[in-house]
Amino acid sequence: MEQLEPGIARLLAPNPSPYTFTGTQVHLVGEDELAVIDPGPDQPEHLAALLRAIGGRPVAAILITHTHRDHSPASRSLAAATGAPIVGCPPISFDEGGPRADAGFDHHYSPDRVLADGEAVAIDGRTVSAVHTPGHTSNHLCFADETSGALFTGDHVMGWSTSVVIPPDGNMCDYLRSLDKLRVRHDRIYYPAHGDPVRDPKRLVRGMLTHRLQREKQILRRVAEGDRTVEQIVAASYRGLDPRLVPAAGASVLAHLLDLQRRGLVVGAEEGEWIATNNDSR
Repeated sequence: MEQLEPGIARLLAPNPSPYTFTGTQVHLVGEDELAVIDPGPDQPEHLAALLRAIGGRPVAAILITHTHRDHSPASRSLAAATGAPIVGCPPISFDEGGPRADAGFDHHYSPDRVLADGEAVAIDGRTVSAVHTPGHTSNHLCFADETSGALFTGDHVMGWSTSVVIPPDGNMCDYLRSLDKLRVRHDRIYYPAHGDPVRDPKRLVRGMLTHRLQREKQILRRVAEGDRTVEQIVAASYRGLDPRLVPAAGASVLAHLLDLQRRGLVVGAEEGEWIATNNDSR
């Protein structure tokens, strides 16, 4: 366990990958009483390490930012071990007859309490509030520690890479709106689930918004110049990309295309092809 500042510590889960960087970071908030944010994967050795970090202190809440499998599955074992309620984002319901993109989700997640935007829980004299930030997933939350000025950003803002947005649940329009929502806040520091703490949040969020808008223009230009499929756009736009990350890049390109289609700038044709409409209005 690493102490980040008074009342805030983190524990790294042993699940490094091209998508999780060094692993999922579990945050412990409080001193005499704790909230555990995103307890991570349900692995016995990880749960044992987490219980050692808790050290017998009461756990008032297990807070979940979203239900990807590297974030929420350990919530059930931790709740059984500590008696703490599972609190935070709602579960996701998938249409059995529709497109499937749910392999990365925790299907067994069942919260005791779902937090509305701005709704708070009391932890060890602190107030921790939910900040709805859909986009990476439709149910994503951040958690604001009003006492310290820290924002726990889950996968919405990470300290090592931009988030992947995977349709149909992930939505680029929502993701950009959620980034803009954070841009106007005044959080002192971000603690993401992956990567280092973000000590200049406004600067990073502005950069992320600029990056996404530049990527959007690049995709629109590629379509106008004849790259009609996601595969062609990825090959032209992500040169030198780790092959293991090509599916993630393709998902984000598709999310951009769907947003461009919503705004009337491209249309989807047969067999996964996209065509520019020459409509420059936003």
